[in-house]
Amino acid sequence: MGIRIYFLLLGLKILTNDIMSSETHDIHAEGGEHEHEGMTRKRIWNVFFILLGITVIEFIIALYLVPQGIIAGHLANPIYIVLTLAKAFFIVAYFMHLKFEKVAMVYTIIVPILFIIGLILVLTNESHHWIDLRG
Repeated sequence: MGIRIYFLLLGLKILTNDIMSSETHDIHAEGGEHEHEGMTRKRIWNVFFILLGITVIEFIIALYLVPQGIIAGHLANPIYIVLTLAKAFFIVAYFMHLKFEKVAMVYTIIVPILFIIGLILVLTNESHHWIDLRG
């Protein structure tokens, strides 16, 4: 398992080195003026109001719709997860400036997903071991 992860990370490193070298070449070809768009005040306020809207929706669901029985609790949890992931995307993409840095965004998304998949595989294997011990 460890060897597979090593080769996977090595492949990602080679892939991102190719991407970074092509982006560096494009920046130097354009005179070095275009690094990223940056955050303007208008964009910051737009993202703020999107995050505020998502938070208001979460509060309406938590404080009104679920207690009144309009939405069941087991349906509200997936909605919370989707809304939270949307908020996390906006925060990571805009306020951490990763939307403008493609390689960093790839590392931010791919590496944790690989570790989560590896953890699921290891825990699944371990659970089968414990089931075999009981039976």
